[in-house]
Amino acid sequence: MKKAWQALAACTAALALSVCASVGVAGRFTCDSYRVTPGMSLSWNGGVLSARPSETLAVSGMRGQQQYQAELKLFDFIPVKTVSVSVVPERTVIPCGTPFGIKMFTNGVMVVGIAEIQTEQGMENPAEQAGIRTGDILVSVDGNAVNRNEEIAALVEQSGGKPITICYRREDTEHTTQLTPAKSMVDGQWKAGLWVRDSTAGIGTLTFYDPATEEFGGLGHGVCDTDTSKLMPFLNGEILPVTISGVTKGASGAPGELHGYFEGDEAMGVMYANDEAGVYGALYDAPEGDPVTVALCQEVRPGEAQILTTVDGEGPENYDVVLEYINYQESDEGKNMILRVTDPRLLEKTGGIVQGMSGSPILQNGKLIGAVTHVFVNDPTRGYGIFAESMLESQP
Repeated sequence: MKKAWQALAACTAALALSVCASVGVAGRFTCDSYRVTPGMSLSWNGGVLSARPSETLAVSGMRGQQQYQAELKLFDFIPVKTVSVSVVPERTVIPCGTPFGIKMFTNGVMVVGIAEIQTEQGMENPAEQAGIRTGDILVSVDGNAVNRNEEIAALVEQSGGKPITICYRREDTEHTTQLTPAKSMVDGQWKAGLWVRDSTAGIGTLTFYDPATEEFGGLGHGVCDTDTSKLMPFLNGEILPVTISGVTKGASGAPGELHGYFEGDEAMGVMYANDEAGVYGALYDAPEGDPVTVALCQEVRPGEAQILTTVDGEGPENYDVVLEYINYQESDEGKNMILRVTDPRLLEKTGGIVQGMSGSPILQNGKLIGAVTHVFVNDPTRGYGIFAESMLESQP
């Protein structure tokens, strides 16, 4: 009898530890806030996790949206944590999957490098001495706003070597410093020792078009500087139609790339924003296609899905993929899911996911669930995706 009680106690302890571990994992890998549409219950993983509103915590949200707090439970019984739930209208958009070109100018001028200047006194580094770093955004010089490389060069030359006041932005905080230009022995001009960038251009894929607002979202991630990997501050920009002319297939350690060219100088739309979740703006003409519902993050499931993308001159096509992992954490925007290309047609054409496919819509069960964002360098058949819900939430 004693042994039986000991076995029972051991089983009970093991079960308790298992439950505690499950609660801990559930709490770690779930968000603190969710959205539902009217009449939708909050549950996923076949009802393993669910949340029911607490009447005592129900509140009225802003903009007429209902908000409430709910108790997230495991197996509808074991409490995990309290989450915030917003009731939002159902959104419908047109999935695109079409390539587009970006021409974007920065708000301020980004420092992409610091250089020494050869002077009669030896090598000098004015920018470094002034405390300026790679990735800083130059906002003004002696009170003059700057948005172009040439403007900075002209103001530095006009200084005649006298100290100039530079206002710059670093991590959303503005700073002011004094910089003393150095006279170059190479060309006799005054230099600040800065490599700067004021614009960028590239190719990506449109994710969706919202007929209600006539606005688009694309890329699934922001436009970042190639040298610093920092998000480029947005001033203005436009998008242009692109023709895909070829592709470099991806291989392990060597990501592939779509090759294309801008179809003239006539823009197809204007950009409004460059955000961590994508680029946004308005299209001049509505694209063809049927609207689909935008899935909320808890509706996304591991398993079969499709991506809509253009890899040749034939236009957008659906290709089969498998969602291997879903990450519901709010802090991992841009890496909400891991997908693997399984369609033999796409594997034959591109080897999997290649540069230029960023923004390709991901669809599951007839709903837009996200967009392709990155490729795995060591495995081009796999990559990351962002929730469509996150892209729409970041839309200006």
